[in-house]
Amino acid sequence: MKKSISLAFLVLGSITFAQEVKKEESKREPGHYDKNKFSQMYNEMATPNMYRSASGAPGPAYYQQKADYKINLELDDKLARLYGNETITYYNNAPESLEYLWLQLDQNIERRDNQTQLIDNKTIFPATNGSNFAKTYLESGFDGGFNIEYVKDSKGNAMKYTINQTMMRIDLPQPLKKGEKVSFSIKWWYNIVNYQGSANNGRSGYEQFPDGNRLYVMAQFYPRMCVYNDVEGWQNMQFWGRSEFALAFGNYDVSITVPADHIIEGTGTLQNRAEVYTAEQVKRWELAEKTFDKPVVIVTQEEATAKEKGFSNEKKTWKFKAENVRDFGFSTSRKFILDAMAVQIGNNKPMAISIYPKEANPLWGDLSTKAVAHTLRTYSKYTFDYPYPKAVSVSAEDQGMEYPMICWNFGRPDETGKVSDRVKYGMLGVIIHEVGHNFFPMIVNSDERQWTWMDEGLNTFLEYLTEIEWEATFPVDRGPARLIVPYMKGNQQYLEPIMSQGDVVYNFGANAYGKPATGLNILRETIMGHELFDHAFKTYANRWKFKHPTPEDFFRTMEDASAVDLDWFWKGWFYSTDYVDIGIKSVKQYYVSESATKENKESFNRRGRRVSGDQGPSLYLLAEDSSDLKAENKKGFKIEEVQSLNEYLNKKYTAEERKALKNPQYFYEVEFDKPGGMIMPIIAELQFEDGTSEVHKFPAQIWRRNNEVAKRVFATEKKVVKIVVDPKLETADIDTTNNTWPKQEAASKFDQIEKK
Repeated sequence: MKKSISLAFLVLGSITFAQEVKKEESKREPGHYDKNKFSQMYNEMATPNMYRSASGAPGPAYYQQKADYKINLELDDKLARLYGNETITYYNNAPESLEYLWLQLDQNIERRDNQTQLIDNKTIFPATNGSNFAKTYLESGFDGGFNIEYVKDSKGNAMKYTINQTMMRIDLPQPLKKGEKVSFSIKWWYNIVNYQGSANNGRSGYEQFPDGNRLYVMAQFYPRMCVYNDVEGWQNMQFWGRSEFALAFGNYDVSITVPADHIIEGTGTLQNRAEVYTAEQVKRWELAEKTFDKPVVIVTQEEATAKEKGFSNEKKTWKFKAENVRDFGFSTSRKFILDAMAVQIGNNKPMAISIYPKEANPLWGDLSTKAVAHTLRTYSKYTFDYPYPKAVSVSAEDQGMEYPMICWNFGRPDETGKVSDRVKYGMLGVIIHEVGHNFFPMIVNSDERQWTWMDEGLNTFLEYLTEIEWEATFPVDRGPARLIVPYMKGNQQYLEPIMSQGDVVYNFGANAYGKPATGLNILRETIMGHELFDHAFKTYANRWKFKHPTPEDFFRTMEDASAVDLDWFWKGWFYSTDYVDIGIKSVKQYYVSESATKENKESFNRRGRRVSGDQGPSLYLLAEDSSDLKAENKKGFKIEEVQSLNEYLNKKYTAEERKALKNPQYFYEVEFDKPGGMIMPIIAELQFEDGTSEVHKFPAQIWRRNNEVAKRVFATEKKVVKIVVDPKLETADIDTTNNTWPKQEAASKFDQIEKK
């Protein structure tokens, strides 16, 4: 008998459904393409191949080129000029032959005829100072850029070359086949720019001191090989001054001749320490190699100050060697103090080193080298053990720039020796950031010219983790979700997706540094959790250390190593300018009844179901705005008559059985909406009338079938008096005024933060 009733019920339901379908046929809209934000990224990402696998790892046919350098340099301190010659040995590991080679001439951005000055819009300012007026309208500009004296092959024969702004093509007499190498030599010189007066915000040059001394930070000082790979062939995009560098790995043998009273630090291991240090300084260095708890001063402030008073006409040559690095940088001055300490990282013991003028003390002597050591330890924890023999922090005002094993950083006391918190934490932040670049992109060697975020964004994320491990209350400026909100809520006309080439971006800092770092922090804290994220991130770093990854390699590895589908996140956060805005659209409280109401019957009958007999329900939920609860409805129920759940449970369950059951007394249906386009998990905090609270978190997939609204039901033992979405501001929600119920209690937490 029950089976027959069930069959009749199903038939009734089918007929009802068929009738509804027939009614809707005349209302059908035209078909559409898949617009769901959870669609996989087959169209956005390159197809995997033998070079780069679908897992995000290097494929079985992956290759990369190699370039070795033997460089001889001489610095003319009086003329501020650098002379150099180099021999490059280039190895072709690509499956195809190469007819020519491309090199970078980044120093050409300082040429008087460089085109960087022509690509920006200019306008007349009605009022300006004399120096700006002279620089803009009267002066001819700095006479910088490479002066190439020759390019010769290994036999001394001239080679044909063509210079195109910041790029140089060398034509080969015959194609360079797979597995072959070619050696050639270049001789050049250039005038070194005062970077503080450079129109191009130079990443290298000299700082001029009132006493006539200079502090040199030298980079992009030699013609360098471009990257050739399976993705783009030659990466020979022009250097316009912002987007940085794509470089091949190789070995360096560099000799640098400077005035005899200078102190130098640079990429690689110093080969002739006994020749350039005093005997006492060598002993101090040997002590530093065994000291792990605090820096040892190698060149003292007294020694540096004594040298400042004279300019030596004698010369010394410093010799450095570096293996498997992508670039070379060095810094030199007679003003330098130098301190160092050893850092234990796994089985490695790299040296943390700082060089700085007396103007940087006591701030630098107290903190710089300790910050270097802390950075190496923290980054190694999240990636891989730091493999290089040292990391150097150079005090260079108005600078923040990185090269393998060496970087220049701003931050000094004022004229009275006072150090504000702003200066102190600013210096610590830039040291952590620039030293951190040893990992990204100096080792995990992404293409900075095309994808700035792959080094700056990933590095800024790790900088944030390193800063809060240095000090829990460190005044971070990027990383936490709340800090990116002002950018995300900005005018869409001036926003670009993270996946944009750096030269076309308006707000470069927020786009390439802040937003990617925030995205990774949201993944770690809110979407994936520490364990899954940290394992996947470390997997990416180890897969691609000393290699050339692409964005797809990162995206795929993060999913491959975590089993978390993140296509929706990459698509929204990296490929679009969608923003997060999740709010509470409505909240309805429901009451329980054992009696069927008119509204219940209508609801169930619309679904083709019965509401009485063995097939009908035993309990009914009435919404607080139900007509059955309204006083004017004569057949309506009173609320106290409806709340009969306990009576029902007591009839159906024994006292012993009741102990194992939950005891909900209140039922709420909450409808969330998403005015913003960006998908994000829903985090809802329920606050109860007794002052307690509980947090419910729903994964992003709650939006998978409806990108606009989502509903959830909460059954609670205590009365809910307030509901807050994203209570800890961890999703970068740009408008918190719709995050609170009841509505009249809503207020912008970001406004409160700004007031504080």
